Amino acid sequence: MSGVARAAAPAPPPALVSWAVTALAPGAGDVRCIGMREGGSPWRIELGSGDTAVLRELPASARASLATELAALELAGAAGLPVPRVLTADLDGAVADGRLAVLTTLLAGSSRVDGPPSTVRFRALGALAARIHAVPAPEPSAELPVRAQPIGGVDFAALRRAAPPRPLLVAAEETLADTRLPDRAPVFVHGDLWQGNTLWDGDRLTGVVDWDCAGVGPGGIDLGSLRCDAWLSAGSEAADAVLAGYEEEAGRPADDVAHWDVVAALCTPPTIDWFTDAIRDQGRTDLDQPTLLARRDAFLRDALHRLG
Repeated sequence: MSGVARAAAPAPPPALVSWAVTALAPGAGDVRCIGMREGGSPWRIELGSGDTAVLRELPASARASLATELAALELAGAAGLPVPRVLTADLDGAVADGRLAVLTTLLAGSSRVDGPPSTVRFRALGALAARIHAVPAPEPSAELPVRAQPIGGVDFAALRRAAPPRPLLVAAEETLADTRLPDRAPVFVHGDLWQGNTLWDGDRLTGVVDWDCAGVGPGGIDLGSLRCDAWLSAGSEAADAVLAGYEEEAGRPADDVAHWDVVAALCTPPTIDWFTDAIRDQGRTDLDQPTLLARRDAFLRDALHRLG
């Protein structure tokens, strides 16, 4: 749902377009579909009536993640967080030959940036995480399960096993294996909180999207993810600004920061490869793989040092 419109976008299936128009504004007239990510889904739907929405198509295998997103959006929206409102959803693939779909309101703003964001934005990101964690946590369920790491659907340990060993990552794994954290009450977590899943108008946050990794777990899942992304984006001061924004909004020190920084660093590809593509797709073409890899490793070394 984040991103900007691109001109050369393949059209969504006609059945999905009709379904979206019926839900949004029946009989609205002309329909324009604009690809918002890599030329395709999600699409920005613009009707001749002036109504707009976002249409996203997913494979049948994404049913569980779509159910998670719908549950998270309902909870986050009820709590006043800046999230899209679900207009209608097809979890059974009845509309488009087994393909799932969801139609949401269109939020203002963009996730793209031309260079390193401001300190104001990084502090706002930290405050956003604290606001998410202040939402009363639901009981874990199939839709909002217990989470133990960012991007819970990816087995980063398996990626490391399949790649040539990197001593720093091995040391981080060993450190976590020897670490025991105090018991803390779980909170509502986004589960994939980084700049690419937020929308902005200048330095004003306008939305947070892509809730398919949401659930219940330690708040450090989101805070560490944001701090790692900030360090990749602009270095240590950016990560510090995220922490400052979080603690100011929460009104207390964050828990176990170094531990969750290590977890976040381990929830990146071993050589940061496909993260590089995602970051550059958000407009940061000034960042290449060697730079991002060096910054990830610096972030991890710093966290390991703070863990002793």
